[in-house]
Amino acid sequence: MPVPTATPAPAPQPTPSDIIQSSLLSEDRCAAPRTGIDPGTARAFDDRPGTLAQEKSWVRAWIDETYLWYDEIPTTLRADVYSTPQAYFDVLRTPALTPSGRPRDRFHFMYQTDVWRALSQSGIEAGYGFELAILKSQPPRDVRVAYTEPNTPAAQAGVGRGARVITADGVDVVNGQTVAVLDAALFPTAAGQSHIFVLQDVDGSSRTVELKSAQITKTPVQHARTLDTATGKVGYLLFNDHIATAEAQLVTAMAKFQADGVRDLVLDMRYNGGGLLDVAAELAYMVAGPATTTGAVFEKLQFNRKNPFQLTDAQTVTPFHSTSVGFSTRAGQPLPQLGLPRVTVLTGAETCSASESVINGLRGVNVQVTQIGATTCGKPYGFIPRDNCGTTYFAIQFKGVNNQNFGDYADGLAPTCVVADDFNRALGDPAEGRLAAALGYRITGTCPAVPTAALRADVLDIRGEALLSGKSALRTSRFLREGALQRR
Repeated sequence: MPVPTATPAPAPQPTPSDIIQSSLLSEDRCAAPRTGIDPGTARAFDDRPGTLAQEKSWVRAWIDETYLWYDEIPTTLRADVYSTPQAYFDVLRTPALTPSGRPRDRFHFMYQTDVWRALSQSGIEAGYGFELAILKSQPPRDVRVAYTEPNTPAAQAGVGRGARVITADGVDVVNGQTVAVLDAALFPTAAGQSHIFVLQDVDGSSRTVELKSAQITKTPVQHARTLDTATGKVGYLLFNDHIATAEAQLVTAMAKFQADGVRDLVLDMRYNGGGLLDVAAELAYMVAGPATTTGAVFEKLQFNRKNPFQLTDAQTVTPFHSTSVGFSTRAGQPLPQLGLPRVTVLTGAETCSASESVINGLRGVNVQVTQIGATTCGKPYGFIPRDNCGTTYFAIQFKGVNNQNFGDYADGLAPTCVVADDFNRALGDPAEGRLAAALGYRITGTCPAVPTAALRADVLDIRGEALLSGKSALRTSRFLREGALQRR
């Protein structure tokens, strides 16, 4: 008797909402269209009446057209499962892993468009004015103040580098399990929010402070000082953000170093998560000068094989900028430059994206870059921001390689010398651990004593995903200025 065979079930068919069509068919079709004048363009908003389904359709199409790994998106993801286009966007990413086992794309993010513009153009973000370093994200946690912005609630309350956060609104930061409360207190999302903290200062004393969040204007360059050493003048530059206002501050700092006759530079980017690639290209030129950079590639952008922006090979190249782009200075002005054959960069787990581009770009033209600190975050990728219906989306669209075609550092750039962050001393203090190591290496060519295995593991492992995370995604990214491709 023949064995009956089962009729195979028909393959699931995509619903109409999952059929990928050109993004042009659904762009600016909004469930809640904006009205009035777009401050970014000084023209009326392009929004037209539409639906959430159309917004999700646009997100899927735009990912398919421009995402670097568009062909690795799981085909099982259905738009109708997700209530908003933002939720749908969040899952539209490759599941691939890096060689060390971390997700290759852990960088997808989005912003409300008005918030994004305020932060990227003016460096304005809600907060207290302190930057936190999360040395240990799981209990027992260790959360320290890395630095404070001048003239902010934190600075006015005397909160300084190295202070350890013990409690937030009565919740134990070290061992507490109420993570949502800790996040809300430590990382306010709007101005006017008051929270109470118990801090332990570096001298061991504890105190209670109440901080009220405000709109904080970032100061990308906080320290630019010339150190007189036995072997010559060394510049120290603390650079924290590749935002538009950084351009003018970097020009001022480099002009000072040039006037001071600085022949060595320590560039402190341990907390610099990235930002505008053009600012990185300006900084790299100001370090190296024209002899090594003229005609060279700072970073070449590699897009998906569809060439989604229809670029020529020349248009994918970001050069070393020898004149100002015009973010916060007059465009086209010759930039000061030091013409250095070597530079020392202080790095940490938050040294990311455009900051890594500075290191990689300089190495691409054979500038000797010595790294002191910890392995960088590992983000050789970048974004071209895209607004649709009031949300600006950031999906990885390119990988950056240097003049020698190198850009394979998805697990970070390893330091020359492993040195722990020294929270007991001020940034810029020649005795601070990482700066002291840099000054010593400059003379001896040797690293400080190798740390214990436990300390070395701690320094190298702070790249892990933190339970508490406060730095905005914008400040850990590499992106092109809006309209940059059209200007090439």
